[in-house]
Amino acid sequence: MATTLELVLLYLVAAVAGVVACRSMRLPPMLGYLVVGVIIGPNALALAKDAGGVTYLAEFGVVFLMFVIGLEFNLPKLRSMRTLVFGLGLSQVSMTMVAAIVGNSLLALGFSMAGRSYGLSWQHSVVLGGALAMSSTAILGKLMAERLELETEHGRRVMGVLLFQDLAVVPLLVLIPALSAPPEVLLTALAWATLKAAALLTVLLVGGQKVMRWWLTLVARRKSAELFVLNLLLVTLGLSWLTEHAGLSLALGAFVAGMLIAETEYKHQVETDIRPFHDVLLGLFFITIGMKLDMSMVVSQWGLVLALAVLPVLFKFALVTGLARVFGATPGVALRTGLYLAQAGEFGFVLLALARQHELLPPRLESPILAGMVISMIATPFIVMYSNRIVMRLSSTDWLMQAAALTTIAKKSIRSEEHVIICGYGRSGQNLARLLEAERIPYMALDLDPDRVRQAAAAGQSVVFGDAAKLRSLMAAGLARASAVVVSYHDTASALKILRLAREHAPKVPVVVRTIDDTDLELLRNAGATEVVPEAIEGSLMLASHALALVGVPMRRVIRLTQDARNARYGLLRGYFHGADDDGVEERQQARLLTVSLPAAAASLGQSLGALALHAVGVKVVSVRLGSGQVVAAEDGLVLGPGDTLVLSGLPEPLSLAEEKLLKG
Repeated sequence: MATTLELVLLYLVAAVAGVVACRSMRLPPMLGYLVVGVIIGPNALALAKDAGGVTYLAEFGVVFLMFVIGLEFNLPKLRSMRTLVFGLGLSQVSMTMVAAIVGNSLLALGFSMAGRSYGLSWQHSVVLGGALAMSSTAILGKLMAERLELETEHGRRVMGVLLFQDLAVVPLLVLIPALSAPPEVLLTALAWATLKAAALLTVLLVGGQKVMRWWLTLVARRKSAELFVLNLLLVTLGLSWLTEHAGLSLALGAFVAGMLIAETEYKHQVETDIRPFHDVLLGLFFITIGMKLDMSMVVSQWGLVLALAVLPVLFKFALVTGLARVFGATPGVALRTGLYLAQAGEFGFVLLALARQHELLPPRLESPILAGMVISMIATPFIVMYSNRIVMRLSSTDWLMQAAALTTIAKKSIRSEEHVIICGYGRSGQNLARLLEAERIPYMALDLDPDRVRQAAAAGQSVVFGDAAKLRSLMAAGLARASAVVVSYHDTASALKILRLAREHAPKVPVVVRTIDDTDLELLRNAGATEVVPEAIEGSLMLASHALALVGVPMRRVIRLTQDARNARYGLLRGYFHGADDDGVEERQQARLLTVSLPAAAASLGQSLGALALHAVGVKVVSVRLGSGQVVAAEDGLVLGPGDTLVLSGLPEPLSLAEEKLLKG
């Protein structure tokens, strides 16, 4: 019998293998956790037969999932999307549950007329309806962010429904334990659970925010990261314990803890600190879900599994599409919204696990239902990938709507010559537009936020709704006639798409790209960027120029020094000296600086930099400090002497090779 440590190690190895496989196929890691859970589970390879201890540990994954949902709870955002959240979202969840109850009743009636026992009560149908109503926030959020669809018409509707689904989990967490009560006391149990939840939430939310802010401020003043994280765990698990002992659920307390912290100024720090616990424990939870799948039962009941995978997806697709049309969406937008929300979600697993604890899920249906949900989630990335083709086939008017949108862009740009195309109309894009207007330079801005576009267009600014990463939008904006293209937002993947399109269809048009730092500088330049503007480096240049001016350096020289640094295309600034806190994966992949002092026995003494050819190992000599203390430029003819110190730039491994070559030959 395996020990708990051996089980945890097995889970971690399986999790790593699953995540690596999914990343290589560009699939969400959640699917990898589910698959490896199936493989190592007691019904397959049986590598993990005693999962009791780890299952209890994995329950904390659900706790931290609900904590993060509570942390992201945003009243202003909820208010701004209230029509989508409480209109489309509420309708989708409630009608899915009603359909499950009605369908269950009809099946029960049919079985009764046939003289057979059905075996599913209305409580079962409520649980199954709630679970099937959920869609995957984790999968869809990632896919839409990668496809730049979060601010599109269908993206906003999808996120509004997902937001309501997340909120709907809270009352379902209260409802499901109460449904397990005997029929004669069921109404009393439901009323008592509702009363306890209302009383507890009122006490926590009314007085809890002030107490939480006071407590976290007190902890933060101690300036101890360990103490801060320990208190986060204490608050989260403490409130979870409180709600569980009140007869509710662990997850409800975690959600409340997240909501309380979301209203404090420590929200972003908490998100950073809690993320490792959330990701690891949630991964364990999905592995344990996969382990519950009995593949032999799935194979023997493949017809039922296929029906449970396909029918809920088709039903949700039809329901969401119809509701989206009712709430004013165009046919194409409604179809995309339905396609994106048709699959199952992670909260469905959470609700089913809770139902299983309270014996509200028939054992014979557990594996087929879980298998159907897993299959639908695996299909999600492919449905999203081919959504445009599907919509084009199903809607004869969608291409007309897209053509109308492109016509709107073309109308505004048709008279523009030598204009600037601004990709993204956020703060940076708007600042650029104001400067262009001051110089009477025409521009055309593309943005995916409909509210921002509407307000800016109403103010008379030249901005239209369009995806700059798509060729048809760029061409409609007059790419071939433009004098420049500026990517004003931080998204390397999108910038690379724009660069590829610009190089293919307008190779003479310069493209300027904005980035956070110089991590992807060479990647973007190799893709065709005329200039890359890393904010971190520009900030350091401004900091240096102000400091130089304040210590008495003439302004003309300050400007020249700053300009020289820019003219060198940030070459001298693209490295950094390694420190003890630079051990992350991203830091190891960035260029860094290394100083190498040459002792009297160094093998490179008497040789010139050109003869050493350090560039052959991927290292650049930034500067040389002679033994006399003078700093000189790194020229090929410079002969090295004892006491000289070289500043090298490169990746860690080439730097090690260069250092060895300088010192040992």
